[in-house]
Amino acid sequence: MIQYPRPLCPGDTIAVTAPSFGVGVNGHARLDIVIEHLRSQGYQVIEGNCVRGNRKGASAPAEERAAELMRFLSDDQISAVFPPCGGELAIQILPFLDFEKLATLPPKWMLGFSDISTILTPLTLLSGWATAHGPNLMGLPPNQTDPLTLKAMCVLQTKSGSTIEQYSSALHQVPDYTTIPISYLSTETTWKVFGAKPATEVRMKGRLIGGCLDRITRLAGTKYGNIPAFVTENKMDGVILYLENGGLRPGELARAMMGIKMNGWFDSLAGVLVGRNSGQDAGSDEELSYLDVLRSTLSGLSCPILVDVDIGHMAPQLTLINGAVAEVAVVNGAAVISQEFS
Repeated sequence: MIQYPRPLCPGDTIAVTAPSFGVGVNGHARLDIVIEHLRSQGYQVIEGNCVRGNRKGASAPAEERAAELMRFLSDDQISAVFPPCGGELAIQILPFLDFEKLATLPPKWMLGFSDISTILTPLTLLSGWATAHGPNLMGLPPNQTDPLTLKAMCVLQTKSGSTIEQYSSALHQVPDYTTIPISYLSTETTWKVFGAKPATEVRMKGRLIGGCLDRITRLAGTKYGNIPAFVTENKMDGVILYLENGGLRPGELARAMMGIKMNGWFDSLAGVLVGRNSGQDAGSDEELSYLDVLRSTLSGLSCPILVDVDIGHMAPQLTLINGAVAEVAVVNGAAVISQEFS
């Protein structure tokens, strides 16, 4: 049974901790801005010790990161935990988190993506908490104008038993590395029905679960990533698996996709959502490409599959709630996704 945190509202306390990468000195000014922006919206903000700085690839040793996260998730005075960014080593803290204890406590919202999905997915699978795959805190400055990103706070303000809708974006942002600082170019985007004509209409319904391919695929075959058990437990509702590639090259992606396929992640699904690819792609027709990998691993599935979905590292992205019952409808590349907190 999925437990939904109570709606986030002004006056609530949001804790900031970095269970993976911390924020280096060059990012402190931006961190101060996003924290102050939360306060300007009426939220109380507590900043942990494992936030500012990095050593050995993380904000602090694994035990310290885990202890601070457990403290925040267990504190009745805290309503949400917003990590500032992703990273690479969130997996190190999983053995130190007491998921059984958390399952007995009132849930709190945890929002993030990339390496943060390494924690969000087990929180849903093992503790039954609804968790939010959406922008990290550093992506929520006061000058943020993207409507999908701005919707994140509205999603977290949704009451249990209610439904919230989000709509696909007509544009996405492509980084231009020739400029200093890096600028972003807007280009048209549509959701695509995998293996079908562009005009094909698709609908799917099921409980959401998923995250960053680079990270959560490492959990396959462990108790932290038992997606097949989640599918079995929710067979009446169905399950929609969503995945996005943050940076895997085609060969690495093929290994990750085959690994989860052999672990049963694609069995008996109601649908699959694949985010826009932000990994390096093939340089020629002779090389293995991103689409080659999708064809080799996803062709033959009996459920509908959508690609270039608004999730992940190629902004903008929706806020998807692990555990929520989602209905997805796509017509001519334009999509609406409703999430019911039930």
